[in-house]
Amino acid sequence: MNFKAQDKQNQLIENITVHHLVVGVDIAQEAHVARAVSFRGIALGHPLEFGSHLEGFKQLGRWIQDLLKSYKLNKVIVGMEPTGHYWFSLARWLIDQGIEAVLVNPHLVKKNKENRDNTPSKSDHKDALVIADMIKNGYYSPVRFQPEAYEELRILMANRETITKRLNAAVNQIHRWVDIVFPELRQVFKILTCAGAIATLRLFPLPSEARRLTREQVISGWKQFMKRHAGVKRADLLIALAKCSVGTTHALHAYKLHLQHLLEEYDLAQRQLEKIKDELQLILKRIPYAQKLLEIQGVSATSLAGILGEAGDLSGYAHGNALLRHAGLNIAEASSGKWKGKMVLSKRGRPRLRHFLYLMTMCMVMTNPEIQALHHYNVKEKKLKKMKSIMKLCGKVARMLVGLAKSNEAYDSTRVFPQVA
Repeated sequence: MNFKAQDKQNQLIENITVHHLVVGVDIAQEAHVARAVSFRGIALGHPLEFGSHLEGFKQLGRWIQDLLKSYKLNKVIVGMEPTGHYWFSLARWLIDQGIEAVLVNPHLVKKNKENRDNTPSKSDHKDALVIADMIKNGYYSPVRFQPEAYEELRILMANRETITKRLNAAVNQIHRWVDIVFPELRQVFKILTCAGAIATLRLFPLPSEARRLTREQVISGWKQFMKRHAGVKRADLLIALAKCSVGTTHALHAYKLHLQHLLEEYDLAQRQLEKIKDELQLILKRIPYAQKLLEIQGVSATSLAGILGEAGDLSGYAHGNALLRHAGLNIAEASSGKWKGKMVLSKRGRPRLRHFLYLMTMCMVMTNPEIQALHHYNVKEKKLKKMKSIMKLCGKVARMLVGLAKSNEAYDSTRVFPQVA
């Protein structure tokens, strides 16, 4: 099936009729501003400022009803920018009232702000009018709140990203601590987050403590945290290096307390990530086609949860190319006359969705035989650069995910990639 973005754009434009009242809302934290135009873009009525609470929403509803009555219109569409999380409550209230709610791209609002008055001025009242103009021209997308399972995935994956940043920050601080206090520990353990290194930092992190221990005491301490200890040679090496350490000998009590807090942060982040991993597994079991997608070699629960959390129900997409546009992985061209510009990715979409599509594709390139063969063919036969091949395979993976979700069939390499079979 051919997918054309222009067809979707035409449908959005045709949706706005002569009977429509088009309302643009500039979203803020506490107070919003609404402006209304006709289907031709003629400003109607006066601007409305209303609060982000139930009484404010009811005020907006009465304002809309007055305009519909005054201008003899019978349909209404309300659009807004997805500004942070401040638009959630208003959008849900509008949908509950049976009012069509849509979103406009903040980047396009910025680009179109000079259309009305040919000035770069910016205000809440002007932004609301610009948003209304964009809606009547078809530059909007419907608000679709996903089923609970997909919303849970989005929340958990966003939380996972925050926890991962905290974990990385704690690990970096641990590396800094070791470089200052006990730099020789890197000669004992190449990876400072391995079980042996973490056990050492918990039990005897200071060289002055390690140098007083015997081999048996070091091994006995390691056994408290590991089923298999790091070995006799490493225990001897640890003691020997502690005796000739060049680490600092000042403010050791403060350094030890700092390390204790870093290890607590490290442990907390690890437990939270494990809890999120278990929750993701349970949620994916509630999505009908998710288990069949997980059977594909190279598709992990984390990457699939990230894609479903950002993209929502894949079976609702008309084509895999629509998923690519949602992620901003569609091709953008700049050319004029004889001049042919460079083809680039538009990156007008969800960055987290791009991230997980890329990760899934890279994992499949490394582990999935069919994707490996396609990548090898692109690089060796078509002479594509490796990154161009990866981006092309991202499109292949997106179309595969949407196709399998819509058909709810199991993965079949001979059907999905017949040229490689």
